[in-house]
Amino acid sequence: MAEKGYCMKCKATKEIADAKEVTMKNGRKAMKGKCTDCSTGMYKILGKK
Repeated sequence: MAEKGYCMKCKATKEIADAKEVTMKNGRKAMKGKCTDCSTGMYKILGKK
């Protein structure tokens, strides 16, 4: 299943291409990738796991 996030440029929920799980400075997890349509950077903060 592909991760979904909100693209600020398209103003719609899209799939995140090249999604990678990263850890932010505060220790929280996030998914980072690009929009499939406009290639804008997308970032989705995940819950505490």
